[in-house]
Amino acid sequence: MSNPSELPEGWVRVRLDEIAEVRLGRQRSPKNHSGTHMRPYLRAANVDWNGLKLDDVKKMNFTDDEVAVYGLKKGDIVLSEASGSASEVGKPAIWNDEIKDCCLQNTLIRVRSYGVLPYYLLYFLMGEAIRGAFVEHSRGVGIHHIGAARLAAWPIPVPPVEEQQRIVAILEEQLSRLAAAITTVKISRTRSRQLWSSILHQMVQGTLSRSVRRPVKWERTDQVAAVQGGIQKQARRRPLENKFPFLRVANVSRGRLLLDEIHEIELFEGELERYRLKVGDLLVVEGNGSPEQIGRAGLWNGEIEDCVHQNHLIRVRPGKRLRAEFLELAWNSPAVAQQLKKVASSTSGLYTLSTAKVKSVEIPVPSLEEQDTLLEAVHLWRTKQLAAEAAQETALARATGLRRSVFAEAFAGRLTAQDAADEPAEALLARIRAEREAIGVTKPRRRSQRQRKSAPEAPPMSLTDSTNLATATQPTLDLEMPS
Repeated sequence: MSNPSELPEGWVRVRLDEIAEVRLGRQRSPKNHSGTHMRPYLRAANVDWNGLKLDDVKKMNFTDDEVAVYGLKKGDIVLSEASGSASEVGKPAIWNDEIKDCCLQNTLIRVRSYGVLPYYLLYFLMGEAIRGAFVEHSRGVGIHHIGAARLAAWPIPVPPVEEQQRIVAILEEQLSRLAAAITTVKISRTRSRQLWSSILHQMVQGTLSRSVRRPVKWERTDQVAAVQGGIQKQARRRPLENKFPFLRVANVSRGRLLLDEIHEIELFEGELERYRLKVGDLLVVEGNGSPEQIGRAGLWNGEIEDCVHQNHLIRVRPGKRLRAEFLELAWNSPAVAQQLKKVASSTSGLYTLSTAKVKSVEIPVPSLEEQDTLLEAVHLWRTKQLAAEAAQETALARATGLRRSVFAEAFAGRLTAQDAADEPAEALLARIRAEREAIGVTKPRRRSQRQRKSAPEAPPMSLTDSTNLATATQPTLDLEMPS
């Protein structure tokens, strides 16, 4: 059985700086915010998984000598040097001379090939980033840094030039199919969410069931529910020595509560009785920077005993004329969301609610029997929608796995058939070394490094599997109206 780390005949494995220049961009400095040589530069925000985003390119002062060092040339690859998000570390894109005299900031690393095909390097680095290899070997707390020196020492398999061309051609074909399939799934997911909004809209209008009288009567919230604020968590409350579970804004998503991280709070005497949550309470977010998220709410189902809520959550406790589930669905419907955005004040982009504003919001109040009928219709729709969402998530997960497998197969030499007539990669390396020596560039100095952790290899994937990616990732969705 062959060793998975073995390369095909004619391939070699080298450090990245043996076949490419690896350079970190220039650091921003106040002295360079203005000057006589203002030039555009790329930063981490300009690099996306789908390529470069050049709609917002900043400028900084770069002299002619600095352009020679930090300027970009066609075929250069730029990578995100650091990120707080593990999935973004090392994200690469290729430069194709889109902007004249463009340079580089130190949030990016530039990789300039000496002779290996730039797109081969791009796809190899992309595969490493996607499988999480860069973040696994990064440094830093909170922010993950690759570092130019670490990237320069990165091992890279180099096939013959003809093989590089075949690998790039097949990767572009397969990745294009995968991208189309993923786009199809995402469009389906968006439509599924739009459908759910439509269902909620029909519910509050009473049109989701023919047995509901129309139009549905709407009333102020305080006429059918008790509205109350929560507890302010002060630095020093100095109460009795007692602690209770405490829900915050972070625990409330639209239509559900997130209870994996619950904080605690000490209560004064009498506060537990006043603020304790009951099954059926609706928790409404008081404020949020996004107007689309203002007033989002989730229903409390008594998952934790003796739980209270903070003052940035407003409790809406339904009265006898409201089903708790109907209240929650109605509150998160587009019609009520529009009201919430309208009544919320906005100061410097921050939208906020108050108990008085929540009380003033009007909600639909059909009879209890009609609420039950509407809820039954919603449940039928919800079952189909959840099944569709599960299919979509499965398809996206499979597409991600297939993409990783395609990269793994490509750079192990298993994606294409080898051609014995190809010039060995060692000949390419010899030319690169000769050309560098001719211009006075010495061999890169090797630093002693700790042994890297071996990243798990993706399971082998047949070429037949890789050529059917689009159909393999598209779920069949049935969102017809349930009978």
